[in-house]
Order: sequence, then C-alpha cells, then structure tokens
Amino acid sequence: MDNSTLLSIVLGLAIVAYLLYALVIQPKKTAPESNAPKHHSPLQLQAYERLILLVDRIALPNLISRTPSQGLSAGEMQFVLTKNIREEFDYNVTQQIYVTPEAWNALKNLKEKNILYINQVAQELPPNATGMDLQKYVLNFLVNEPKANLHELVSEALSFEAKKYL
Repeated sequence: MDNSTLLSIVLGLAIVAYLLYALVIQPKKTAPESNAPKHHSPLQLQAYERLILLVDRIALPNLISRTPSQGLSAGEMQFVLTKNIREEFDYNVTQQIYVTPEAWNALKNLKEKNILYINQVAQELPPNATGMDLQKYVLNFLVNEPKANLHELVSEALSFEAKKYL
C-alpha cells in the first residue's frame, strides 16, 4: 500500500469520524428540545435538497457516467472531471448560508476528496493513457477502496439534517 492510498484511507476515516460526531453524537449532548414549534425557513429545506442533488452530481460514478471520454487523453479527462466538480460546487456555494457548518464542511471535504482521487489516479497512468482509461481506473479505485465512496455518507448526513426541518 503506497503513501497516497494510506493518506486517502486515513483522511476518509477522519471525515467519517467527524461527521458521526458532529451529526449524531454531539446533538445528543445538547439540551432537550422544548415543545415550542420550530420556525425554519423553507429555504433551509430547499438548500438541503439542492445539496443532496449536488452530492449525487459530483459522486464519481455518476460524474463519470455523464462525461463522454471519446477522443480525450487522460490529462484532458482529468481536467474535465475536476472542472465539472468545481463548477457544480461553485454553482451551489450560496446554499452554505442555509445549512449547518458541519454539513457544509462535509460537502467541501467530498469535493476535495473526489478531486484528490481523480488526480491520484491520473498520476499513476502512463503518458499515453486515454480518457476512458482514467475513467476505468477511477471506478476500479472506488471498487477496491469502499471508503472512497464518501458521497453515500455525505448524502445520508444531509438527509438526516434535512429531516430535522420537516
């Protein structure tokens, strides 16, 4: 196991631990809720909906399935995939004002982690690799490293938080 794989696993576990603490353990330590009605803006729930959609759109398997690779080199595909992740994220950046800091940090970590995975896999490919090669190796990496599929955990965390607003 090389250092980059070990770093990816450690970083993934740290994110999972942080999410579990911030979204499950820590709320239980707070004072019990009063019976007063909650007054949440519909914009907060809509923000969670948009962010769950964002998670789905930047999930690497979904992103790869939407991105045609014909005629692209691995370097070009790397650029296209990372650009799409950044654009999707940037398009939804304003939603952070409606969600908890923990939810927003989880989303930012997912974005950065996905870009890291793409860049790591691209570095390991030979110079003449195609865009399709990069896509195959990224998907293979996800299959061999189950902890790399952070999008499922982030989506569940966002859903958990959104349900608090219902």
